[in-house]
Amino acid sequence: MSGSGVRTIGDVAQFVTSKNAGPFLLTLDIVFPDEATYRTFKSVKPLDRHVIAGLYGIPETDVLKIIEFDPAYAIKVTLRRPLGSGALGETDVYGAQQHVPLMLHEIDWPEAR
Repeated sequence: MSGSGVRTIGDVAQFVTSKNAGPFLLTLDIVFPDEATYRTFKSVKPLDRHVIAGLYGIPETDVLKIIEFDPAYAIKVTLRRPLGSGALGETDVYGAQQHVPLMLHEIDWPEAR
């Protein structure tokens, strides 16, 4: 590697999605195009509870899980929703539009030779 640059998670992932995990939880998925990209992401360690909480403006205690799922080259994050799905004032019943802050998050990324 000849150095590093800044990329967004959306730049390095195959896709980033979000969806309900029940009425009070939200799941964010980052899926990588291949094993090499997935392993590089894991080695860079750009996500933890503090980072996720900052991206979503929630307490760290509401970031319930960050799971590395090697067979699918994926990272799964489970959050407690600030408002239940369909509650008065809640703006995304299905949780399908919540991936954008994660997708746009900039990380240091090793540049290829």
